[in-house]
Amino acid sequence: MDPDKSTEMKSDNLAQCAVRWGLLAFAWVNVGLGLIGIVVPGMPTTVFLIIAVWAFSKCSVRFQRWLWEHQTFGPSIRAWHEHRVIPLKAKIMASAMMTASFIYVTFFVAESWVLPAVLAAVLIPSAAFILSQASTTPETTTLPETGETS
Repeated sequence: MDPDKSTEMKSDNLAQCAVRWGLLAFAWVNVGLGLIGIVVPGMPTTVFLIIAVWAFSKCSVRFQRWLWEHQTFGPSIRAWHEHRVIPLKAKIMASAMMTASFIYVTFFVAESWVLPAVLAAVLIPSAAFILSQASTTPETTTLPETGETS
């Protein structure tokens, strides 16, 4: 799969003044939500940081590069961007949290079948997408006869 070109680090991707400030604020909100996700069980971290990288790609090469090259978060962001990889641990956690949320809403919150049905309509495709993505980055292999990588 080809890498996502929408977050390439190019200065011509930058939005103009008011939009730029709005995107910058949106990006920092997502960074904040990602940081909250570190300490709040069940709240995702990487998805918010991926959104932040996209927003930074439109308004600040400096902040995009900072997040892209971050020692802790950078590898997950790059793995998604380059190979659409979601680590197995993240898949298990996401699936478990979606299941727990559905069970909680169904048995303790919902007063009819409508809310669980709507929730299932959102969670099932989301879980299917997450589970359908690769769990590891593809290894480059060297062809024995030519010495080229594939």
